Amino acid sequence: MARLRIGSRGSQLALWQANHISALLRERGHEVEIEIIKTTGDKITDVALAKIGIKGMFIKEIEEALAAAGIDLAVHSLKDLPTEIPQGFEIAAITTRENPRDVFCSSKYKDLAQLPHKARVGTSSLRRQAQLKALRPDLDIHPLRGNVDTRLRKLEAGEYDALILAAAGLNRLGKMELVRQVLPAEVMCPAAGQGALAIEIRAGDFGTRQQVKFLDDPAARATTTCERALLSRLGGGCQVPIGALAELRGGRLHLDAIVARPDGTRLLRESGEGGEPVELGEAVGEKLLRCGADAILTEVYSQNVVSPQQP
Repeated sequence: MARLRIGSRGSQLALWQANHISALLRERGHEVEIEIIKTTGDKITDVALAKIGIKGMFIKEIEEALAAAGIDLAVHSLKDLPTEIPQGFEIAAITTRENPRDVFCSSKYKDLAQLPHKARVGTSSLRRQAQLKALRPDLDIHPLRGNVDTRLRKLEAGEYDALILAAAGLNRLGKMELVRQVLPAEVMCPAAGQGALAIEIRAGDFGTRQQVKFLDDPAARATTTCERALLSRLGGGCQVPIGALAELRGGRLHLDAIVARPDGTRLLRESGEGGEPVELGEAVGEKLLRCGADAILTEVYSQNVVSPQQP
């Protein structure tokens, strides 16, 4: 069987993901190596993600290694990938999706509603910040960087009253002890692609494509394609205050989506159903634009809160 080299970031979660894919490939008889690659996003640790605004900041160096044939495939969190994959690459598989929702973590409070006035909440995204502010404008929201263990240590040390994190990452790492509430999409609409892993290869690498095709999950492919079509229609990247969650219900796709001002003073919500992922994503995106999403996103970009990730 083929020898395959996987490129991965060096964070605890990224390595879990790479090792997970490696184990599945080894079960098929492949010899697998993991190459750790430090990305721009990993090097900048003292600035909120939304203020960096670098396109593909968690994937650029990995794609360079892929293009140079230093690795054969890359394992990414799908939500880190821009909606337009650069020429020369393709997404060969989207794996079975973990719970895509966000969770409320705290060592003192049982849910979001129980947080006291001016409670200090840590989050790493404008999307979460905007929805928190819309729901609870009294909260004191602070940017949060670092790996999962670092974030949870800060919570346990009392630096924060609560954190909002992705359920998928915590579950993969077995760090669910401080999860108090799984947040429904009506409260905290997740990021497009959250909970899914993307396997990226060089475009036209038929051999590797064949070796990893068994990892592609049709349901995950359909739902995330729908969410990313909405994101693309809105011209947004992964650090923009846009949320999207598509689910299969009775064989049809249902999509919920939000666009919000970072301060939470305006939050637009739309939904739709359909059978074709891209068509549904674009249609719900269009509905949001007609409701004023373009004005919100233009304001976000003009204030240099974040740079747009799409051309």
